[in-house]
Amino acid sequence: MNDGVMRIGELSRRTGVSPELLRAWEQRYGLLQPARSPGGFRLYSAADEGRVRRTAALIADGLSAAEAARLAATEPHAATPIAQPMVDDLAAGLQRALDRFDTAAGHAALDRLLGTVSVEFAITDVLIPYLHDLGERWASGDVSVAQEHFASNLIRGRVLGLARDWGGGGSSSAVLAGPPGEAHDLGLILFGILIARRGWRVTFLGADTPFDTLESSVRSLRPSLVVLATRDATLFRRHVTAIAAIAAAQAVAVAAPVPEQAVSDTGARPLVNDIAEAAQALAGV
Repeated sequence: MNDGVMRIGELSRRTGVSPELLRAWEQRYGLLQPARSPGGFRLYSAADEGRVRRTAALIADGLSAAEAARLAATEPHAATPIAQPMVDDLAAGLQRALDRFDTAAGHAALDRLLGTVSVEFAITDVLIPYLHDLGERWASGDVSVAQEHFASNLIRGRVLGLARDWGGGGSSSAVLAGPPGEAHDLGLILFGILIARRGWRVTFLGADTPFDTLESSVRSLRPSLVVLATRDATLFRRHVTAIAAIAAAQAVAVAAPVPEQAVSDTGARPLVNDIAEAAQALAGV
């Protein structure tokens, strides 16, 4: 499997080989094996980067491009993983911009992130860890409520743009909602993007969704699954009867900071609170 993680501009920057030459090597010698993003972009892997570096080194040693590419494609060599310093640099640039309320720099940091790696990698390896760290820094008093709100709202606006086509997936469908009283939905949005990239059609109702609205939507849409998410155990306990009523007639999954048995007692399926793991758990459903 080719885990596409970078576009051709970043591959060029990291290897020192021009995009034009990379395309030529791909077309003439089959050196590169890009995946395709949902938007149709070619995404190149660490293994592609390794083959490009090896080809360039062999050419520098005097081999023809054709022979160098042939050897690089067949020789066993260690694939170059995505450099952790690069990931750390992307995350640090985002944090610096958002901590100082710099909208333009924040958008520029997100542009760089999304232009460098795939959407899924950006979410799972940069945005989710960043948001987790932001929450911890807020809890410890290292960032203010204003900084947390500013950062979350800027990211929320950008990732919603990535979700504009999440209603056009495959045969499985999901309705996503936060129960009444739940004010946060950024994690639910990220979850929706991840499952949409696994073939799910997503209908997003957002935070603080009244149960009568949710029930009418479910009757109309007849989804494969309803996903409810809350960060507040008290809210979950307040709504167990309503959740059980929906789960009696419809497949429901719940992400909440409560024991799994508490969710199972409502007739719903417990989802882990880790967004990436929860999305992966639905891959085969």
